[in-house]
Amino acid sequence: MNATEFDWNRTLREQWEFHWNHQIKTRLDGLPDDEYFWSPVPNAWSIRPRGQSTAPMHVGAGEFAIDFAFPEPVPPPFTTIAWRLGHVIVGVLAARNASHFGAAAASYETWEYAGTGAEALEQLQTQLDIWLAGVRSLGESGLRELVGAKEPYPELAMADLVLHIHRELIHHLSEVALLRDLYTHTRSVDIQANP
Repeated sequence: MNATEFDWNRTLREQWEFHWNHQIKTRLDGLPDDEYFWSPVPNAWSIRPRGQSTAPMHVGAGEFAIDFAFPEPVPPPFTTIAWRLGHVIVGVLAARNASHFGAAAASYETWEYAGTGAEALEQLQTQLDIWLAGVRSLGESGLRELVGAKEPYPELAMADLVLHIHRELIHHLSEVALLRDLYTHTRSVDIQANP
């Protein structure tokens, strides 16, 4: 295959799909609720039942809402697995799926956040499926189209957005995997110290 026959759309999708299938998906499977909400430090931002937050803002449309502030504090608060998954599901994927691929409108303020780890993983899988189908539908020519006013940098091509979203997914979901490791190892130390 030469450069003129190279399938850039497939290559961009595989950048994420390989990471998901070989590194992240199994690390997220079976996420229990106590781990989903676990905070290794005081005052971490999370997803909480409505009315139980001390964050400057607590937004969402359902029984659970996400801790938030605008502008973001410096330094930003530590965030739980629940918060990080909420950010990925809504801010990284659902908002882009709505803007670029015809999915239902989505924002931090209007989202119904997951109250369980299992529900969060279902939401994540749904948004990933929409994203990858949308990217696939772009073909080669669609990757060259400008993102336009729907994004902060309207002069960039859709390929730039795809790369950015995949970096965000790899970055944040790797953080979730690390927090799962920390939870496991912290809990095993607690159990050994207090049998």
